[in-house]
Parts: sequence; C-alpha cells; structure tokens
Amino acid sequence: MANRIESYLAAKNGGNQSEMARYVGVSPQAVQKWIAGLAEPRGKNLELAAEFLGVTPAHLKFGTPQEVDQGAIDPETGLKVGTFMRVRAVDEDDPSLVRIPKVKLRLSAGLSGFEVEPESYDGSTTTVPTDWMQRRGYSRDKLFAIRVKGESMEPTFYEDDLVVINTADKSPIDGDVYAINYEGEPVVKRMERDAGDWWLKSDNPDQRKYSRKICRGDACIIIGKVVRKESERF
Repeated sequence: MANRIESYLAAKNGGNQSEMARYVGVSPQAVQKWIAGLAEPRGKNLELAAEFLGVTPAHLKFGTPQEVDQGAIDPETGLKVGTFMRVRAVDEDDPSLVRIPKVKLRLSAGLSGFEVEPESYDGSTTTVPTDWMQRRGYSRDKLFAIRVKGESMEPTFYEDDLVVINTADKSPIDGDVYAINYEGEPVVKRMERDAGDWWLKSDNPDQRKYSRKICRGDACIIIGKVVRKESERF
C-alpha cells in the first residue's frame, strides 16, 4: 500500500505530500508515515486518499484491479473477481526485489559503534522493492532489519514487527522514529525536541509506564532511522 500511495502521488503532483494532506484533512507527517509504511489510512481517510489519487479504496489498500466486473466468476477458483488476490512466487534472483539482512544488535554503552549478528532463528534476509530503494536513494549496504521488542511503541509497532533501519540517516528529526543505542541497549523510539534537548518518546499511551527519556551524550547514540515496517497485526 505504501508503494502504491507513493507511486500515484508522484504521478499526480510530483510527490507533493502537503497537497494530499490538505485534501484528506491530515498532517503532512501522517502522509509521510503512509508512504514509509509506518501507518495506513483507514476509514474516511482511506476513501479520501484514494479519491485524491484517482483510484478505488480497494485498489489502494489491496492492489486489486481497478476496472473489473465484480460479479464475474474466475474459472480457475470459482470465486467472484475482486474477492481474492493471486499470490506470485518470487525467485531468489528477482531483480524487482532487494535482499537485506535481518540482524540482532549487540551494543556497548558509551561506544558509537555497534555489532550485528544474523537473526538465525528467523532466516537471514528480508526483501524490499528495488524501485522503493531507488526512489529514496537508499544503499543496500546501509540497510538492515530488526525485530521490535516490547510494547513501548504500540500501536505504531508491536512486538516482533520487523522494521528496516537506514544507518546512513543518523540526523534526528522531531517526530521521526529511530533505532538507538540507549545506555548499551538497542531501542526503537520516537525522537522529540523539547526545551533545547532531544528526548526518546514511546508511542504507547501509558506514559507512566513508558515515560520519555532524555537523549544526551554517549548514553544515547542514534544507529539509524526506521524507514519501513512489516507487521502481522491488522
């Protein structure tokens, strides 16, 4: 869905997120999250986003064909057209996909470096679309994927969600999400600028349990920016 939003938006107005945000009635940051795959438009927002992009809500969300006879019966499956999606097997050397490593992070407090070890229990790689990488100018050598741990970032990220980190982007931006070496522990948090300091903020509404923490000095080192997620939660 993120790829379709970005592709249709680029074709419509060169990728102007603010114009789409005004039409749907959300902030430009919300559209940015849709394109990054960190969130999805739902309900009325989905309808307005699809209307703005000139596609149907079903096509925007699921990639279903735009112009089909919804009452037609597929001869192979016996199901109505539009009620299912075909699954395409992907070859190892498919040029439309790029494989990046899934890793565990081994960090040390006070050190700017970090080590990675393969995520052996869950396969060694994940795939991202080649055109997605090219549009954003990402380098495969600067990307890796990790599993989210804990509940501090719910409902944005749930435990075991897979997130892609761009280690080439370590400059903090207010409101964006980063993987961080915080006192020797790998965490995924939202950066917040307040009173001249940077803070690590959780998205979980229970702010008593998940209070924000100051990000300062060698105790808080940015590893990279979260640029994509893969989740089994709907």
